[in-house]
Amino acid sequence: MQIALIPARGGSKRIPRKNIRPFAGRPMIGWPIAAARASGLFDHVIVSTDDEEIAEVARAQGAEVPFIRPDHLADDFTPAREAIVDAVETMEEIVGQKVERLCCIYATAAFVQAADLQQARRILDGVAEGGFVFAAASYPHPVHRAMTEGEAGIGMLFPDYAKTRTQDLPEAFHDAGMFYWGRRDAFVSRAPMFNPASRPHVMPRQRALDIDTPQDWDFAEALFELGLRTA
Repeated sequence: MQIALIPARGGSKRIPRKNIRPFAGRPMIGWPIAAARASGLFDHVIVSTDDEEIAEVARAQGAEVPFIRPDHLADDFTPAREAIVDAVETMEEIVGQKVERLCCIYATAAFVQAADLQQARRILDGVAEGGFVFAAASYPHPVHRAMTEGEAGIGMLFPDYAKTRTQDLPEAFHDAGMFYWGRRDAFVSRAPMFNPASRPHVMPRQRALDIDTPQDWDFAEALFELGLRTA
């Protein structure tokens, strides 16, 4: 069994009700649900939530909500991995089948597309046991030339590269915080997400946006409505 899991707890603080707030014409959570369904990869597209309103919206958008997440896995300090493991074990009990592969997709990943999930799934086939595939984006400027400011003034974060030409520095990328593909046992064993066996699915920077503040939200929605979701 291959499932998509979208964690969506109800206690968002910086943007209240963020998971179901309208974004470009539909509840935010509706976009990753639609991408997962359109990919054709999953036996079940599941939303794990502690919130009945989120559950109702998720079902209306085409997801399954076969259980409500326990309160002790829905506070501000619960690691996402614990909610994932709970969902895997609960689904296996409900369905009577073992989860083989899982893609955890964040509820605010409005820019994720079915093609991203499909390509990342193909990458996973070549990843060793215990590895994951995650959405990533490259930095717009070499991180080796980063600077910090302290009591002594400006300093290079990596002084050894202070005189290296930017074109001679390797490209660096970061976790885009959108989705994570892996095998069941890698998730359940709590293997580190970013381990030597893991691989990135590198996405265009304009689709790899964190939406943590109202300003982030307005910027992301404007880009989305300009058509950059398909970039």
